Amino acid sequence: MPAAQPLTAPYALDDVPCHDPYVLAVDDGYLLYTAYDSSRWRRQVPEGCDVPAPPGTGVLAWWSPDLVRWGSPTPVFQVPDGAWADPAVSPWAPEVHRWGSRYVLATTLHQPADRLPGVVQRSTRIEMTSSGWGGLAPLRRGTVLAVADDPRGPFRLLDPARSHTPSDFMALDGTLVRDEHGSPWLVYAHEWVQTVDGTIEAVPLDEDLRVTGDPVHLFRGSEATWYRQVTPGVEALAPYVTDGPQLHRLPGGALAMIWASYRPHTGFAGGEYVETQAISRSGSLLGPWEQGEVLVDGNAGHGMLLTTHEGDLVLVLHRGMGTPRVRAEIHDVVADPDGLRVTGRRV
Repeated sequence: MPAAQPLTAPYALDDVPCHDPYVLAVDDGYLLYTAYDSSRWRRQVPEGCDVPAPPGTGVLAWWSPDLVRWGSPTPVFQVPDGAWADPAVSPWAPEVHRWGSRYVLATTLHQPADRLPGVVQRSTRIEMTSSGWGGLAPLRRGTVLAVADDPRGPFRLLDPARSHTPSDFMALDGTLVRDEHGSPWLVYAHEWVQTVDGTIEAVPLDEDLRVTGDPVHLFRGSEATWYRQVTPGVEALAPYVTDGPQLHRLPGGALAMIWASYRPHTGFAGGEYVETQAISRSGSLLGPWEQGEVLVDGNAGHGMLLTTHEGDLVLVLHRGMGTPRVRAEIHDVVADPDGLRVTGRRV
């Protein structure tokens, strides 16, 4: 691990543009990972930041000694030329895990030129459109794994030719976990653009992080608790989004999964982005999964759980989904045998 670095330009967390935040505790503080695109660099750093743009697209790490002050942005991964993904398209949802003696980056890459088959149900073709994005067609999108000896990179793809999620799936937001037996899995979201009803799924891995089996279905986006409370009608119709699965073992052995989605809300044109949870009472990654209540609302989500150096459990997520100003925030969390509770905002 490199020696502690002084902050080159200290900023409050609320000053740092950040989508899909992920924080890793390291010896000298914390690293916040987020994607970058050099062509949009000035919109991806705080106003007045004089750090030059790194080349291409990739993943950036911001350093903090205390989760409050942030600086020293460092590129840790660049989408390489010659891989299956388009290097001109910025990654999504980067996260870094310590894995034995190495560090593993999981992030979502894209190949817009590689279209996947359209959605067809009983001879009926379903086409998606969005007021903000126009026509939406299934395309090649998947989570990749890359490794490094240091959490500040540089990370190198394990397999430049393919994603770790199935190549014919439009998949995203993969996260590395170990199940109740200690076996590694990659848990990910199967994009609603391809399935209409988005799902959370998982593929088994070996210790060298190679896929060893077929994908396993865990649950559907339409199982979210709020759809039981919505009067049947337009607001209850698909699509049902699944984003950002993250897992945490609860006291007593049950397994919690936080994930994000949109729920109907008249105050938000595309629905209200929220962070919710599901619980596997059996403690098994394979479930069955019981949907729980929303943890954070108000157009905030895509969270992850972090244990601080002081031993506190916190939820890191972003707020401002679908707006020009997206920022990370940190909430205190209590884990008990029945699930997770947010007790207040910390940062």
